[in-house]
Amino acid sequence: MLRKTLTLLPPRRRPFSSSSSSSSSPKPLTQLQRSSFQSSLRNSLTSHDSDQAWKLFRSFAAASSLPDKPLLNSLITHLSSSLHAGGDTLLRHRLKRAFVSAAYVIEKDPTFLEFDTLLTLLQSMKLAKAASPALALVECMFKNRFFVPFDLWGGLVIDICRENGSLTSFLKVFKESCRVAIDEKLGYMKPGLEACNAALEACCLQMESLTDAESVIELMAVMGVKPDESTFGFLAYLYARKGLKEKIKELESLMDGGSKRVLYSNLISGYVKIADLDSVSDVVLQSLKRDCSFGEETYCEIVKGFIESKRVKNLAKLIIEAHKLESLSTESEKSVGFGIVNACIDLGFSGKSILDEMDAQGGSGGIGVYVPILKAYCKENRTAEATRLVKEISSSGVQLDVETYKALIEASMTKQDFVSALTLFRDMRETRVVDLKGSYLTIMTGLLENQRPELMAAFVEEVLDDPRVEVKSHDWNSIIHAFCKSKRLEDAKRTFRRMVFLQYEPNHQTYLSLINGYVSCERYFEVVVLWKEGKAKLDHALADAFLNALVKGGFFGTAMQVVEKCKEMKIFVDKWRYKAAFMEALKKLRLPKLRKRKMKKVEFLDAFRNWVGITT
Repeated sequence: MLRKTLTLLPPRRRPFSSSSSSSSSPKPLTQLQRSSFQSSLRNSLTSHDSDQAWKLFRSFAAASSLPDKPLLNSLITHLSSSLHAGGDTLLRHRLKRAFVSAAYVIEKDPTFLEFDTLLTLLQSMKLAKAASPALALVECMFKNRFFVPFDLWGGLVIDICRENGSLTSFLKVFKESCRVAIDEKLGYMKPGLEACNAALEACCLQMESLTDAESVIELMAVMGVKPDESTFGFLAYLYARKGLKEKIKELESLMDGGSKRVLYSNLISGYVKIADLDSVSDVVLQSLKRDCSFGEETYCEIVKGFIESKRVKNLAKLIIEAHKLESLSTESEKSVGFGIVNACIDLGFSGKSILDEMDAQGGSGGIGVYVPILKAYCKENRTAEATRLVKEISSSGVQLDVETYKALIEASMTKQDFVSALTLFRDMRETRVVDLKGSYLTIMTGLLENQRPELMAAFVEEVLDDPRVEVKSHDWNSIIHAFCKSKRLEDAKRTFRRMVFLQYEPNHQTYLSLINGYVSCERYFEVVVLWKEGKAKLDHALADAFLNALVKGGFFGTAMQVVEKCKEMKIFVDKWRYKAAFMEALKKLRLPKLRKRKMKKVEFLDAFRNWVGITT
């Protein structure tokens, strides 16, 4: 339980019911009645019978009495809980009863109310967005000198007021708590910096009252609360809104050495509000000298202000002037140009029109102005437009970063816009970008998935001599595999010969693709030629592929050469696997005619038949 420090004057005694007459005093409860009521109240709370519990509490109140402290706090906590409320209407009804109970206890004897109980009630009011009852409860506390430490309830009340749409209603209890802290010398009633800033936010942003804002600042000074960036920021907004340039200079001088991002952002908000766009530009340019950047929200405010005032030319001019002040090391996404163009796109305004206006003025905004437009093109699959813009960027002497190129190439491949992807890659190569491997793989993988081996072959030839791209045997294998899958066997053979000529070593995958391709088109003699070349390094899978193809084609002599090679290399061959293939091949042969004309072939056939164990 929270430790309590209370400062109380004797409370005023007043009957619970407003209809009670001042001339008639309530009849006190007998000990037996009190004991009975308490027992019944305890049972009602245990069984969650809120209505009965409330009636029993009213019985105590009618006698100007209170239940025992633990039981009283259990009742208010129970009424504050949403666990058994059963809907918004019932919850609000119970909260109303909890509020009335707490207010009655505060007026009668606040020592009975535990801080934990008060917090539970306020938290429930926050959930129910019940700002008025929460404020009324706090005012009741002050009225009856029930001084609960500000830190326990202040934050909750601020949240309730903010969520209700207005902090101005918090001002009254804020000022009263400050008065108590100062006049009564009660340190625990002093609002902290967060609360002071909330009060100042209400004065500056919502009320736009200079008098009220300055009174909060004075209270902060009296209480020794030191201002922070937010404090200065709220004042900056108000001073900009009122056009108080000298006051703004004072603020800046007070902030020497600290970050001024919040100050500048609020100044911009204030100037935008009064359409003083020249001052907005001045603040943006001044911020660059302080190495200060803004968030998306601020850039959106800037863009809306300029566009609504139909001053797009001035917006383009601001980007150009900002770029002159920006360091060469400024990241593209932290530049003013990026922030403004990105905000244009977010707000549905054409970022390209800003670029065109900048071109008309003969100025530059750096790479940052292009990045948001290119990202938008990617998102909208407008890859051809993105590629044209990249060409414009390159011709202007500006160099895109690797990540932007990668994103554009990936978007192009996703859309199957292979022309754009290849054009972007060429542009990427020409800009002497070091990291090309990722985009190379993206293009090769995409072309393979979309069965475009002719583009793959041309692409590989194009980058063969580029040391930044590592063309490997598996790239050639991918092209051969794709050609074979498409039954374009002459292209596959041509690619295979090119691969060997360039001294890329074929592996079992190369031969498997070719064999499977030849078999799919029943070009079995090509398999014989492949074997005769003698460059294939046998393994179990490759031996199996050769044997299957050769048996299906009736080339038993070559098949026996494969068998002998497997024996030599100690590669296990399961002869029973080829019985069915052999019998199928026999059906296509005219054995009597074959025995008369091609004795050698018959010998090979018989040798294979004996090997697989088929007797005639």
